Amino acid sequence: QVQLVESGGGLVQPGGSLRLTCAASGFAFRMYTMNYYRQAPGKERELVAAIRSTGGSTNYAESVKGRFTISRDNAKNTVYLQMSSLKPDDTAVYYCNGVVSGVDYWGQGTQVTVSS
Repeated sequence: QVQLVESGGGLVQPGGSLRLTCAASGFAFRMYTMNYYRQAPGKERELVAAIRSTGGSTNYAESVKGRFTISRDNAKNTVYLQMSSLKPDDTAVYYCNGVVSGVDYWGQGTQVTVSS
């Protein structure tokens, strides 16, 4: 079955960096666009970054452009979100996502807290 397992969240000071990792299994990873979403307390879940299957083109929310980088390693069935220059507003639960054969799959979520 499809599984997305995330790791890498934690507490970081403003201006710091974190790298999130999402390990995928149960589907042909290289064929699908992969996404990272986040949800802050009291807010809607929002798309943060996406990376296409072929060519690896990427898209970012305006709020993270220039600070976050999404990448993938198809040999390892893994997608990464490198986050730099973190701000308190980046505090949220981050979710890995893929739509496989029309079905939305989500990771368990990982908490990122940016605070001094």
